[in-house]
Amino acid sequence: MKPKQFDFVRAESLGEALAVLAEHGEDARILAGGQSQVAMLNFRLIETKLLIDIVRIDELNYIRVDNGALEVGAATRQADLKDWPELAETVPLLHAALPHLGHFQTRNQGTVCGSIAHSDPSSELPLCLATLEGEVVLQSQGGRRTVKAGDFQVDLLTTAKRSDEMITAVRFPLKAPGTGYAFDEMNRRRGDFAIVSLAAAASENSVRLGVGGVAATPTVRDWPGLDDAGLDDALNAFAWDLGGGDDIHASGQYRRELVRRLGRRTIMEAKKCRS
Repeated sequence: MKPKQFDFVRAESLGEALAVLAEHGEDARILAGGQSQVAMLNFRLIETKLLIDIVRIDELNYIRVDNGALEVGAATRQADLKDWPELAETVPLLHAALPHLGHFQTRNQGTVCGSIAHSDPSSELPLCLATLEGEVVLQSQGGRRTVKAGDFQVDLLTTAKRSDEMITAVRFPLKAPGTGYAFDEMNRRRGDFAIVSLAAAASENSVRLGVGGVAATPTVRDWPGLDDAGLDDALNAFAWDLGGGDDIHASGQYRRELVRRLGRRTIMEAKKCRS
């Protein structure tokens, strides 16, 4: 299948992209890596009258540490972030999660911000952003605003981005002292969509677990003062609260069991990594 006819603009600057977006609004879509959006256009799951390609905008292609966070520009490819030499020390959860993201061919084209914008509940990057309580930077011709991850992802494939806005960057908080991080997921094959994905952060006095692939958005639970003896009961309650149902990939019962078993394993791994 092929998409319905649309116009195409390759923006050479952020200003040009924002101007075209302001002119066309809901009739336009931003295109970066296109690993999800192009497939959805081909299957006619979505339609657009105009695609605005931003991947060649140099000012949006960067990775930098700024004000306590790792900031990644909208034109930065997933492979570039995965291979960034300081990633393991600055944001170890991303370092653990990125090898699970798709395949090397898709990481070479897909962008970090594009994955966040797509907001698939099974995707690794939205889960990491939610678990770390990161931020999304949105910009239009009218100004710039920063939205917390928990407010940005509002439903299945749905975000708080307005039609005249585009994501210009995402911000992942840096590793907290004395905190360990771990990531795990279950899928049919490495690189496939996750049936359940889990991201954990554990300090001396608290545990945080994020779960993707069950609810419509990544769901995060904090347990201050949780000891190992109470972990199984806490995970069981969390698994039921997520409310996952049956689909062609797995039953709700299987997903709940993955949350219990992989949740424990991921949390214990995070505790081992504390430093």
